[in-house]
Amino acid sequence: MPRAWLPGAVGYACLLIGLLDVASAVFPKLRRTRMHSFAGQLPGGTTTLAAVGTLMVGLLLVLLAHALRRRKQRAWRAVCVLLPIGAALHILRWHQIGPAVVSLVLLAVMLVHRGEFYAKADPRTRWRAVANLIVMGTVSVLLGLLIVSVRWKAEIHDPSMLDRLQHVVYGLFGFEGPIDYNSDRISDLVAYLLGALGLVTAGTTTYLALRPERPEPELTAEDEEKVRALLARHGERDSLGYFALRRDKSVLFSPTGKAAISYRVVSGVMLASGDPVGDVEAWPGAIKVFMAEAREHAWVPAVMGCSETGGEVWTREAGLDALELGDEAIVDATTFSLAGRAMRNVRQMVKRIERNGYSCKVRRVSELDPEEKFRIAEAAARWRGTDTERGFSMALGRFGDPGDDDCVVVTAHKAPEEGASGEDGADGPEDDLKAVLHFVPWGPDGISLELMRRDRAADPGLNELLIVAALQAVPALGVRRVSLNFAMFRSALARGERIGAGPVLRAWRGLLVFSSRWFQIESLYKFNAKFQPAWEPRFLVYPQTRDLPRIGFAAMQAEAFITLGMPKFGRKRQRQGLMPAPARPEVTEAA
Repeated sequence: MPRAWLPGAVGYACLLIGLLDVASAVFPKLRRTRMHSFAGQLPGGTTTLAAVGTLMVGLLLVLLAHALRRRKQRAWRAVCVLLPIGAALHILRWHQIGPAVVSLVLLAVMLVHRGEFYAKADPRTRWRAVANLIVMGTVSVLLGLLIVSVRWKAEIHDPSMLDRLQHVVYGLFGFEGPIDYNSDRISDLVAYLLGALGLVTAGTTTYLALRPERPEPELTAEDEEKVRALLARHGERDSLGYFALRRDKSVLFSPTGKAAISYRVVSGVMLASGDPVGDVEAWPGAIKVFMAEAREHAWVPAVMGCSETGGEVWTREAGLDALELGDEAIVDATTFSLAGRAMRNVRQMVKRIERNGYSCKVRRVSELDPEEKFRIAEAAARWRGTDTERGFSMALGRFGDPGDDDCVVVTAHKAPEEGASGEDGADGPEDDLKAVLHFVPWGPDGISLELMRRDRAADPGLNELLIVAALQAVPALGVRRVSLNFAMFRSALARGERIGAGPVLRAWRGLLVFSSRWFQIESLYKFNAKFQPAWEPRFLVYPQTRDLPRIGFAAMQAEAFITLGMPKFGRKRQRQGLMPAPARPEVTEAA
């Protein structure tokens, strides 16, 4: 019978044993007992080496405790080796039988319940070696200072903090420091303990650096072809379906191949977005494959932004819970009009900015020539407001790719002022491009907003002009449905501002408004509401309530609101808004 609580309990027990091992090695008073008579029966260096070994085992147990809680099989194997070694070292030190018994009891529990530790390793990156070096190096220095400080009375003169730090740094590399102890035994013990700290730091870092690196999540050409085929048959079901073609996601298919789920693993969370792609009848099969993969690696399964139908299938088939995350704004382009009192503000804003010389072009990406693709991609990258590219659930991450010719691009241009002339006698200046919208296909008659960028020096109201131009022009392209930005917690904001809203709802709305200073929660809702859309709820699917903070943290990492990664030297990261780097066409002068 599965025991969901057991890996966590074993992991915390392992952590406690490791901390006690470290403490007993660092603080000499923890090793004193009445059994001093037995000390003379052992070789002089035995207890010193046992203390050093205990310190190393304790540090490794602390490092492995988290992986043990996550059911990692390799961690289980390593701990099963370390526990009996630690028990033997406690016995060799002739006075700590209790800790040895506790270690052996934990070992027996782990062996009996070895089936609970089945998870495979996470995707690897050698940057973990750098992180390990920094963290373990810092811990080693702090522990070293503690080791030197609790034994300073054995020295002739009271050493300064600088002397102690220098002694620790030298000791980590196996050299003698500036502190001279009266007792050779104490001097050797300190040197061995410091050397052990340095050895554990160097050993774990070397292991992480030299182990084979697993590839990052990516959509292979074969998988992309299969997903495109599913979108061609069933793409109209979900406006987020096309984002399954992001090439930094992995994909899993149902046993029949008629449905697929794209995902990325972030901080131990297996994060999918939108509904499964493909036939609804095949969704349960894809969900079972997804959940099996999550269980195999002990990842937390989660889905961001699935529809109500998708949430029902996920909760029924996977036993997960659903939480309303927000609403998607969908406008029917065939009935959209600027007429009426409700559209008065938008109508006035559009007319004002048109009088300032702005106009828009609405085209398929296939209609753009390479030169214009390059200009749009370059401008979109230049107008990005942050150094880090954001987007995961509603971003494609590229522009101008040959496979995305059905995407729709809307560009805003400003007519040159009277008397201005373009470079080399051209009709207009090359920087007349002021804003761009990029929509991805949503079945045969829909598009979904993927990218919205504008020149920050342009006049206010340019985004409204772009949206209105798109809504008015796309029916001629065969498009009826247009999905705009996703508004998080839209219903809470709308209900909280109504007359009669209770104190809890008003407080919740106040918190959302306050958070909008950083995350544009209220501003996106109010912007979308200008175009009188239909609101479609979107949901977050998760296993248990206690997993929500972890899932939220992973989602913010995936959307790049939180960035913990390190730069990857030697390989240029592709930025959203940039096409796959075609060479910019050269402009030759006329003879």
